[in-house]
Amino acid sequence: MFTRRTLIGAASALALLSATGIAQAQDKMYIPLISKGFQHQFWQAVKAGADKAAKEFDVEVTFEGPDNETMVDKQIDMLSAALAKKPAAIGFAALDSQAAIPLLRKAQEQNIPIIAFDSGVDSDIPMATAATDNIAAAALAADKMADLIGDEGKVALVVHDQTSRTGIDRRDGFVNRIKEAHPKIEIVSIQYGAGDQLQSTEITKSILQANPDLKGIFGSNEGSAIGVVNGVKESGRKDVVIIGYDSGAAQKQAIKDGLMAGAITQNPVGIGYETVKAAIAAAKGETVEKNIDTGFYYYDKSNIDDPKIAAVLYD
Repeated sequence: MFTRRTLIGAASALALLSATGIAQAQDKMYIPLISKGFQHQFWQAVKAGADKAAKEFDVEVTFEGPDNETMVDKQIDMLSAALAKKPAAIGFAALDSQAAIPLLRKAQEQNIPIIAFDSGVDSDIPMATAATDNIAAAALAADKMADLIGDEGKVALVVHDQTSRTGIDRRDGFVNRIKEAHPKIEIVSIQYGAGDQLQSTEITKSILQANPDLKGIFGSNEGSAIGVVNGVKESGRKDVVIIGYDSGAAQKQAIKDGLMAGAITQNPVGIGYETVKAAIAAAKGETVEKNIDTGFYYYDKSNIDDPKIAAVLYD
């Protein structure tokens, strides 16, 4: 029969063993990633990179995002729920670069490091941001557009939003490059389609109807670009140059079929991987690079099968 003294002694011994790591292994480091969405193949590729890092570094990673990229409130709820679990660090891709700041401050007060990914936050709270240089990438898209339309004429943009860092930077990167380097090109319309294919299709048809002499359209993400392709096709136009952004099976096929001239591809697997890697380092108190540039390429029919390009495309 166990006495009270025996039980206390056993409990003390167990506590001592646990403190020295002998009794049981520590739980895995937990790092939730809160994405801007889940529906685009881009986000599935980011998740694949995060899962790869989780396996390599033996940490627990979860990945979630709202059903579409207009659901700012839903994303904030997800961030709040993740924060309540007291994780080692959080990866966050902001739909609205301002709306999340109060929760990010709360994380900072609790010493939970924030690593921004894909879309930065208008704050110095994130310890690092793993992302494409979207301004430079969109400027390259503008240069490619200019080359393909003879460096003059009217163009338009269908952008996924005007609240996230990616939406702002891709819009401004394209627009500013046109203004700086291509003065004979006129931007006649900038519209926002929430990255939704159907919405972007209708926007594209409206732009084309209002501008029958339009020469080109830039679609700023996967859903926007496919919407532009569909809108141009449904309008019966074959003379409009389309430059997209991101990859995905439909976009790659549009390029192979000649419906889209080319697109910028990011490195989404690299974004996911580097986010988790930085989160682990930050949680351990190690120094992390403030801006982690994960790179980009322009691809078209001529180089889509190049091994270097194919490695960063996704279906």
